[in-house]
Amino acid sequence: MSVVHGSPRLWAVVPAAGSGRRFGGDIPKQYLTIEGEPIMTLTLNRLFHLPLAGCVVAIAAEDTQAATLSYDHPDRMHFVIGGGERMDSVLSGLHYLIDHAHDDDWVLVHDVARPCIAPDSLDRLVSELREDAVGGILAIPVRDTLKRAQSISQGLPEIAETVSREQLWMAQTPQMFRYGLLRDALQHAQTGKLHVTDEASAIELAGLTPKLVEGRPDNLKITYADDLPLARLILAGQCR
Repeated sequence: MSVVHGSPRLWAVVPAAGSGRRFGGDIPKQYLTIEGEPIMTLTLNRLFHLPLAGCVVAIAAEDTQAATLSYDHPDRMHFVIGGGERMDSVLSGLHYLIDHAHDDDWVLVHDVARPCIAPDSLDRLVSELREDAVGGILAIPVRDTLKRAQSISQGLPEIAETVSREQLWMAQTPQMFRYGLLRDALQHAQTGKLHVTDEASAIELAGLTPKLVEGRPDNLKITYADDLPLARLILAGQCR
């Protein structure tokens, strides 16, 4: 398929093939519900606050549920099989877009377990980066005092030193990059078996410099079981 291209479009890629081992339980966390709605649909419908050309969700091979959920824009939803690591799943989504996206288009990679992403954060991310050559991420400055631990053979770990929080930021998602740059950076990292924990890491390893766009502390990633009631409270507060 040839791509007819005008101004850069926005695409989303959402890795959702993980097992959620840290959360525990038999149900993948994206299918747990908040006020009766699965976390997955809460998250993906939030992303469509933006005028996305499409959203590609990378799911596990055995997942038969994702495509059956009720989405606000089902005609722009696409599902692919993800991989064992986050990078593999994101690459699977990017490869799906090869015949649809232009290298200068934007791709927003977002955690499926971040249903509290606020519309104003999405707007700020796109507005700040729209003219950038590379892209960047939502993040928040570190507020708490940081301690580096040292392990001991028995008992509790001990403090080795206090680490300055100056110029330290906590990475969030979405992470927004030019399609071609992100595809090539992740492919290079995968081929070289390089360890990357997010998309910005791959972009950095490619010698490029992502921007930081300040997000909000309530952009919670549901990782552990006690994050679920907190997400419920955040969503209720955002809807007031």
